[in-house]
Amino acid sequence: MSIIGWIVLGLIAGFIASKIVNKTGEGFFLDVVLGIIGAIVGGIIFSLFGASGVTGFNLYSMVIATIGAIIVLVIYHAIFGRRVT
Repeated sequence: MSIIGWIVLGLIAGFIASKIVNKTGEGFFLDVVLGIIGAIVGGIIFSLFGASGVTGFNLYSMVIATIGAIIVLVIYHAIFGRRVT
């Protein structure tokens, strides 16, 4: 998969995951970064259980990337939490 494919997959997965986790989103760039990291984490977790990881730009990969992004976002919120300015 190309770098543009990873960015688009990460953006969509990060956006969906951020809407599921905290309903507001984290911002464009953080959604992309957390989504790409989530795709990698989801691929690793699914491959550990014997399933295939991210296989390209398809619905299966989107589900894996979104599940991974949700895991990454939950960890992100546990570490950084809500900051009051």
